[in-house]
Amino acid sequence: MKTVDFTRLPLEAGDIVLDLGCGEGRHVISAYAEANVHSIGVDLSLKDLKITRERYASFAEPDNARKSFGLSSASALELPFANSTFDKVICSEVLEHIPDYMGALREIERVLKPGGLFCASVPRRWPEKICWALSEGYYQVPGGHLRIFRGDELRSEIEHIGFKHYSRHWAHALHVPFWWLKCLFWNSQDTNWLVKQYHRMLVWDLMENPALTRILEKSMNPIMGKSVVMYFRKETAS
Repeated sequence: MKTVDFTRLPLEAGDIVLDLGCGEGRHVISAYAEANVHSIGVDLSLKDLKITRERYASFAEPDNARKSFGLSSASALELPFANSTFDKVICSEVLEHIPDYMGALREIERVLKPGGLFCASVPRRWPEKICWALSEGYYQVPGGHLRIFRGDELRSEIEHIGFKHYSRHWAHALHVPFWWLKCLFWNSQDTNWLVKQYHRMLVWDLMENPALTRILEKSMNPIMGKSVVMYFRKETAS
């Protein structure tokens, strides 16, 4: 399930791409599969990185020297890369988990090349507020969400450290009711019939990608997309 739209974050042959907070690999693997790029994922969780490595095996092109894939365990506040290393940086559904998210954004600015592109996504404010209202467990779990962003304020903060915003969209509207149900039945979510049936529908949608749900989600995203996805270009020194 991709949140990033690679038509808005176009990958060019030879790009070095960072997926910061790559989790179980959806974007770092997608970038690798999308083009002849050098795709690197960073996450603190060794468990998630192991899952990513296992999932990558199905996409690996060992005979294609024009692309590569790498993973590293590191803090978003101390990335083990030199200044101006990356052509593209993705940070999807991560900033809401980091206490010093501005420190992470400054690290992104440091490792991104001048003129490079950056995609940030965070949970949309109003669907997220309902999740918080329905269940304290949703955000009080270890590693859970620490804040609810206002999209325009986050955009301004990112622009303030040297980026120019150029595109925005919303994603995953069909997932919003699923998370509301999980929160409503938080203590019984693993066995609740409604939660299980909705999850089955989402898996079916992901695997089959039918036209009906594609059209439905596209029409609903501007209204209730779960994620707000913003794209920026790092300004070059004048």
